Amino acid sequence: MGELFQARTVWEARELLGEHIKADYPVEQVPLLEAMGRRLAQDLTALDAVPGFTRSTVDGFAVRARDTFGATESLPAYLDVTGEVLMGQDAAAIGEVGVGQAWRMPTGGMLPPGADAVVMVEYTEDLDELTIGVTRPVAPGENIVLAGEDIAAGAGVLSRGHLLRPQDLGLLGAVGVSSVPVLVPPKVGIISTGDELVETWEQPGPGQVRDINSYALYGQAVAAGAQPHIYGIVRDNFNLLLDRLKQALVECDMVLLSGGSSIGTRDVAARALDTLGSPGVLFHGISIKPGKPTVGAVVEGKPVIGLPGHPVSAMVVFDLLVTPLLRHGVYLDDPLEFPVRARLTRNMRSASGREDYLRVRLYQENGELVADPVLGKSGLISTMVRATGLARIASEKEGVEAGDYIEVKLF
Repeated sequence: MGELFQARTVWEARELLGEHIKADYPVEQVPLLEAMGRRLAQDLTALDAVPGFTRSTVDGFAVRARDTFGATESLPAYLDVTGEVLMGQDAAAIGEVGVGQAWRMPTGGMLPPGADAVVMVEYTEDLDELTIGVTRPVAPGENIVLAGEDIAAGAGVLSRGHLLRPQDLGLLGAVGVSSVPVLVPPKVGIISTGDELVETWEQPGPGQVRDINSYALYGQAVAAGAQPHIYGIVRDNFNLLLDRLKQALVECDMVLLSGGSSIGTRDVAARALDTLGSPGVLFHGISIKPGKPTVGAVVEGKPVIGLPGHPVSAMVVFDLLVTPLLRHGVYLDDPLEFPVRARLTRNMRSASGREDYLRVRLYQENGELVADPVLGKSGLISTMVRATGLARIASEKEGVEAGDYIEVKLF
């Protein structure tokens, strides 16, 4: 193992891990209704256009738009009602809208040949059963959706690695997809280390604390689309930790440790990782705050991340190093990783050469998005609860001032 705390940047840490990871997750085909929250295993293409026909978006009358030009309430355009389209009916099989004619149309009905717009029923008046007056003109294309306007046949609709959301299920249903190939969720082993830890159902004694990280990391793994498995608390004992790591590496695609990675005597986790397999520990320390005492290792293609013991630090590092792998299998150069821009409410100091990540609470003020720092030490889990996002201060800055704009990633 190399010297402790030759700290790497986040991007260097990602590059080192990415060079050795073999994220080859298996694929399974599942019914569309079981695909919610799963990640696509391949790009999907629309076989059919959506909609498959030009349709009305309102209740009204299908017309030739030019027949309504100049229409007003005082001087309506009079049209003969010569047909009607019912829902689910093939309008082309009925006939064609001729000059000076109108057909009754329901919302969603198929636009008949000859028509190029629909007049809303609110802008018509019945003269008799066969004649209407149009009191407001329509332009060609008004109140209709063209065939293929939503999705063109042959167009790519969703990409590999995409996390399926409710609207995605609707889209896939629209193009006739009834089952989808998805990645089998990666299995993530979670181990908490430390002599001071007790289980959540136990009453802590003097100098003891309940295990927070197992639960927080479990939740983050689920949110990232993984299947987490908790391997419990392991004392700061080399042999015990080595045995638990071996078990987790056999059963999981990735292993997370928390605690035991700080500089000094408690380097048990780093030493254990370096004995498990090639290439072993790749870095010990990343130049961020919070989260500096992070160990990154790969064992036979499987990433093992030693997270700091402080809950905030562990969760921040998870977001930076673990979430991208669980979502994509690789680290992407994603410019939208911190997609929200907000104005900072107060001055915040930083150290040049180190990236700082601030917990922030976002709210609207005078029509603008504002980020208010949630202050507190990295051991205080309540600061994460009060925050709605994570803001980044670049390493080349020595701080930011109130009124500056910062990039934010939402929790």
